[in-house]
Amino acid sequence: MAIERSGLQRSLRIAEIGKDVVKTLGRFIKEEISRGTFIKNLDGLGKIKIPVDMSWAALLEERAAQVPDKTFLLYEDERFTYRQMDQNANKAANLLKSFGGGKGKGLGIFMKNSPRYLDIFFGAQKIGMYLVPLNPELKGDGLQYVIDHSDVEFLVVDGELFETFEMVKQDLPKLKHVFINDIEPDAINIKVPFGIKKLSAAKEYPDNNPGVGYNLEDRCLIMYTSGTTGRAKGVVYRYGRSSVKKLSLLSGLFVKPDDVYYTAMQLCHGNAMFLTVTFSLAGRGTVALARKFSASKFWEDIRRHKVTIFNVIGSMVPILMKQPPSPLDSQNNVRFVLSAACPADMWEAFEKRFGVTIYEGYGAVDGGGKVIMNLGTGPVGSIGKPSKRFGEIRLIDSEGKDVKPGEPGELVFVLGQKKSSGKKKSSGDGVEYYKNEKATGEKNKDGLLYTGDLLRSDEKGYLYFVGRNTESMRKGGENVSAFEVEHVIMDHPAVEEVAVYAVPSEMAEDEIMASVKLVEGMTLDPKDLIVFLKDRLAKYAVPRYIRIVKEFPMTNSFRVVKKELENTGVTSDTFDAQKK
Repeated sequence: MAIERSGLQRSLRIAEIGKDVVKTLGRFIKEEISRGTFIKNLDGLGKIKIPVDMSWAALLEERAAQVPDKTFLLYEDERFTYRQMDQNANKAANLLKSFGGGKGKGLGIFMKNSPRYLDIFFGAQKIGMYLVPLNPELKGDGLQYVIDHSDVEFLVVDGELFETFEMVKQDLPKLKHVFINDIEPDAINIKVPFGIKKLSAAKEYPDNNPGVGYNLEDRCLIMYTSGTTGRAKGVVYRYGRSSVKKLSLLSGLFVKPDDVYYTAMQLCHGNAMFLTVTFSLAGRGTVALARKFSASKFWEDIRRHKVTIFNVIGSMVPILMKQPPSPLDSQNNVRFVLSAACPADMWEAFEKRFGVTIYEGYGAVDGGGKVIMNLGTGPVGSIGKPSKRFGEIRLIDSEGKDVKPGEPGELVFVLGQKKSSGKKKSSGDGVEYYKNEKATGEKNKDGLLYTGDLLRSDEKGYLYFVGRNTESMRKGGENVSAFEVEHVIMDHPAVEEVAVYAVPSEMAEDEIMASVKLVEGMTLDPKDLIVFLKDRLAKYAVPRYIRIVKEFPMTNSFRVVKKELENTGVTSDTFDAQKK
């Protein structure tokens, strides 16, 4: 049952949000006037629709001119000001330009988090290139597919990932220039093959802007979806519709100039790049960046960098909660946490243990820039109510009919706006998949943007995440949400991570299987887990098969690649509850 915030709490938060909105809008209008795009974007401000956008690099240049000596980035023992970040981006831009980089050409980034990642990200935009962030966990066919499909001619690869790249380089005929990031400590002993350029050479290039710029209609960024159930799809962002200005508007609700915003998620993931980096850049804040997520070092980083904001996604919360308690748990400077899909039953326990406040939100790389937020104004467990500024939403069943409150339905955003004639005019908020007209058509059809996510609403209109539409199983004549089964299994103290999915059945329906990773040092008999679940789940939802695993195949956004588990299926070490 959802826990309601008190009326006073909600009223105070609404008043606070209102003040932040006014301040942010005032600041944004001044900036738009100075950019010369205020008149062009005036009509869209009320509905947060920006006809003329800008690049991340252009926003960095603005901030470097406004607050040059303010710290922008903290990374391990390194510290960079806004001016230094802009100068390093210029060096990277001039390096790329010297090898033929320019407008319309693509560059892949196969790197883990580091300042060098951002140098390339900003630098390539300064000469009008489009960027393709690559999941550093990709290997083999998956890596080859994204690099080849995205048509990039340039690639920057971390030294520690170079061996993985070498395994597929012979199958990448479109790739012309490869740069190895030889700057990180992991690359010290790596021998650079002939023909591979060193990223460290950028330090010898001038730190002035190369003056190339970009075309608004050109591609700016292609972010490939996680591909948990099939081939990854590339979501296209263009310079004129980059989402930078929309994110800048939203940032005013969160980031203040003295904030330190931490992320341990990979920069190839929209959560880290859009929320942490872009929000901080827009709000003149500071980014604290970790190379990768480490549950044991997470709070150490938070205290070390005096972090005031950080992001989590649902799968991270149980992992952090399963860490041994410490008297230092609540000793931090965190004002609030931005969360996505936080388990409702862990929400308040997480807040209490670590002395933080959770703000829940919904958004997706392929969500057309739509967001829904609960900024302390809705019940615990809810993602909030949809704002009319982001357009109308519906929750529909498989036949396209609206579901009743309490019933799960796929979240769709209404793309069209009715004209006086009764016809709908496109709002331009649809999603474009790179070289995939079929997927684009399925995503945007009949004036609707299909998210693939199942939500339910309560009688007051608050929304609650249920799971992915593609992660629903059929058992005993009932639809079973993998998401909900996983969260019940996570209640077991020995379970650190879990993935629930369908495997073939002798019958017409699915059999449910759960792969489980245990907390370090703990053991679990699958029989005991079945007993644990029988009093917590409907009989048809209890998994038949249980498999204990050491690690999961993961995406950059900490999602288990269930397709690999489904392909593996029932193995010899899998427990079958139907065999006594």
